[in-house]
Amino acid sequence: MFQILAMLFEACGAKHEIYPDYLRESDVDDIVLSLVDLARKGLVEDNYSTKQKDLKHFKENLVTFWDSLVLECQNGPLFDDTLFQKVKDYVVALSCTPPRVYRQVASLVGLQLVTSFISVAKTLSGQRETTQRQLNAEKKKQSDGPLIESLNNRLALTHENITYLEDLMRKIFNGLFMHRYRDVDPEIRMSCIKSLGIWVVSYPSLFLQDIYLKYLGWTLNDKNAGVRRTSILALQSLYEVEANIPSLGLFTERFYTRMIQLADDIDVSVAVSAIGLIKQLLRHQLLSDDDLGPLYDLLIDEPPMIRRAIGELVYDHLIAQNIKTSQPGARDGENEPSEVHIGRMLQILREFSDDPILSSYVIDDIWDDMKAMRDWRCMISVLLDENPGIELTDMDGTNLVRMLHASAKKAVGERIIPAMDNRKLYYNKGQKETLENSKREITSALLTRYPHLLRKYMSDKAKISPLVDMMVLLKLEMYSFKRQEKHFKAAIDLITDAFFKHGEKDALRSCIKAITFCCTDCQADLKDYAENKLKNLEDELVLKVKTAIKEVEAGDDEYSLLVNLKRLYELQLSKPVKNESLFDDMYRILSHLREMDNEVKSFLLLNMYLQVAWCLHAIDGENPSETSIDELFSKQSSLFDQLYYYLVVLPTYQKEGRSTTVLSCRVCIITAEMWCLFKKSKYSSTRLESLGYLPQVDMVQKFWKLCEQQLNISDETEDEDANEEYIEDANRDAVNIAATKLVLADTVPKDYLGPEIVSHYASHGASTTEIIKHLITSLKKNADFDKGALFFEALKRAYERYMTHVNDGENQTLTGKSYSECQDLASRLAGSYVGAARTKNKSEILKIIQDGVSFAFADLPNQLSFLEAALLPFVSKLPSADIPDILADVEKRTQDADMNGDQSAWHPYFTFVEHLREKHAKNEVLHGGGKACEATGPTEKG
Repeated sequence: MFQILAMLFEACGAKHEIYPDYLRESDVDDIVLSLVDLARKGLVEDNYSTKQKDLKHFKENLVTFWDSLVLECQNGPLFDDTLFQKVKDYVVALSCTPPRVYRQVASLVGLQLVTSFISVAKTLSGQRETTQRQLNAEKKKQSDGPLIESLNNRLALTHENITYLEDLMRKIFNGLFMHRYRDVDPEIRMSCIKSLGIWVVSYPSLFLQDIYLKYLGWTLNDKNAGVRRTSILALQSLYEVEANIPSLGLFTERFYTRMIQLADDIDVSVAVSAIGLIKQLLRHQLLSDDDLGPLYDLLIDEPPMIRRAIGELVYDHLIAQNIKTSQPGARDGENEPSEVHIGRMLQILREFSDDPILSSYVIDDIWDDMKAMRDWRCMISVLLDENPGIELTDMDGTNLVRMLHASAKKAVGERIIPAMDNRKLYYNKGQKETLENSKREITSALLTRYPHLLRKYMSDKAKISPLVDMMVLLKLEMYSFKRQEKHFKAAIDLITDAFFKHGEKDALRSCIKAITFCCTDCQADLKDYAENKLKNLEDELVLKVKTAIKEVEAGDDEYSLLVNLKRLYELQLSKPVKNESLFDDMYRILSHLREMDNEVKSFLLLNMYLQVAWCLHAIDGENPSETSIDELFSKQSSLFDQLYYYLVVLPTYQKEGRSTTVLSCRVCIITAEMWCLFKKSKYSSTRLESLGYLPQVDMVQKFWKLCEQQLNISDETEDEDANEEYIEDANRDAVNIAATKLVLADTVPKDYLGPEIVSHYASHGASTTEIIKHLITSLKKNADFDKGALFFEALKRAYERYMTHVNDGENQTLTGKSYSECQDLASRLAGSYVGAARTKNKSEILKIIQDGVSFAFADLPNQLSFLEAALLPFVSKLPSADIPDILADVEKRTQDADMNGDQSAWHPYFTFVEHLREKHAKNEVLHGGGKACEATGPTEKG
């Protein structure tokens, strides 16, 4: 006994000098107090958390030892009421001591003892059952006798030993577990909960009771994520056993709400585990569908692990509808036909029909589990109304087309939702073979049916785009191998028809992408057919545009022109459209019909820009022909004429609305792109020098005026008549990026445009702030960059906007907002000088303040508010030693000033000076000598 207890003390790390006689004569509490005193003196080693190589397996070996000891003693010493009673007393006492290492080791030992006792108790229970059966059999033969007496004695002894072990378990539970499950150390708490989970599952006759289960429920609220997850995993193992379910009814009713809440836990691993637990509850029909509403929102949650876990739950509960019960009615939905699962999936997608992106998230979450989503022939037959088991509504048809396309993309290894890290997907050889096989299966299923799908849904704008997109997922050589060229040609013809039947961005883009893909990915005759089809499409489209222009000039409706200009734009995004007179036609109508719809004007300008860009791309830079240069120069001049007209007209344009905003955005963006495209320095000293272009300062100012107007317009401004398809390409962020690009590319003079952009740093929300922050960061990389000058000029521009509001006598709200923006700008710019940057750039900060003081005193007292609005944040960044010079400069400037006028105008001056004096006085107190230090005392001085 002494050796075993001494080993326990040494495992705890105590460097004790306890001898057998002292241990035998002393009380448990006295021994434990002496061990605690050793720890207080530092005479203890932390074997539990040590990094020593020879103690790497200390915990595993410790629990193995105690488990082996219990098993070795199960035929004698375990039940002598001496050894293990003593061990239990010391383990419980040590687990309640202040030294953490004692609690850690004693808890580990105590929890393992209960686990080992359960192992012995289960063996004895088996023996008791065997003995009871033998006794019952013998009693049928004879009512009395030596064998029956022997069996009775053995049964009584076995029962007594089991009762003894259960009593030991209860004492350790009450003395150790009930205190340590809420220990300050989360690892101890985890060990307790993990062990309790094992006990309940392995010995339910004692532990499957609410008095024990409640601890698993309470720790679902633990502040440590690891403890919460351990509790969930323990419950998962508990609900996994069918026989436990009837006894868990009250516990489930009490804690199921918390289990559902944990599905949205801040820790992803906890949330995923909780979702797995909820799936088990659903399988056992312990939750109602009404309880699951909040969970379905997690289908579109950001962490992919949570979405996948919810996807598994949705598949298991709503699609496969798996149920586990002890009754014969238990069912497994895995073997149901594909159309049944597809029908249930469509019911789910009805909730997301208005948003294709959300539908993609749901499909992505469930795809791995739902084999029916890879039953291509089944989905195609349902879409073609060949399956009488499913009757599709229009909404279901749209969702099934989306599901077919999204599932096919997943099957060939493409993403259907944006990735958080934007990393490229890489596959090993085996994975690539699987993806190739999937592509073959999809192509085989669509080979002859694809034209039927396109023909059936040709007029449906919601379905045609994802159907056409299927073309780029196919293995096109299979059309030749299988001798199905006629079906390929039929599909290409139908896609071309769809291009001229629809005018929506998605459908047009899909058609061009599909035909272009066929031109590059096909071989031999099929490639020639696709190229001829694309050429014919181009010719027909040019003819339609030219005809529509003539019709509008003749006074007809503009709709045909708008739709064909969109088609031309989408085509030109992929390839050049060669027609000698098309550019001139677009220029002519844009010049003569100024009252056309703004959207028509936007697409005319876009198409003219793309014509210019492709024309430049086609020129041979090494040996250009004079004709091509002259042609491009003419187009360049014509487009600039139109752009400059709108730069002048649009700022004063009276018609408000989204369509006007979009036209203004387009003009700003195209102008910036043209200036970058023909940047003068790029072409100087080359054979294309005549194409180089440098905009005049007055035109840059007009450009910025229009850009600034767009920055001041909220993106939420709506116009019912405006087309929202291309809105992501024409908003204030796009305008801001275009202007920023001009500064970074050094296309226009930085001295004007740079400060103007930066002056809006704090004025238009987070996205604008991020763009301008990126601009400043990029400019810093330039060795010639003068950050101080940029910041000062930006502060001046923001302040001048405020003064304009003041002089115009505008309402106080607008004026106050402008002043606050000036202050916010100063705070943000000054905030870039932090840490070592304050010392490194001290001269820069000082220059900003000196120039700012000069600016403020240039027009007394009108501009004095600049001191308070723009300079105070920079003053706080200066070392105190520089303050007296600034203070002297400011006070010197006021000596000859007339301060007898409006005192309120001088208020910012007094605020600024007071701030300087406070900073200077604080420096005197902290770093001055003699009386100042003595007066403040040692604590203040320190």
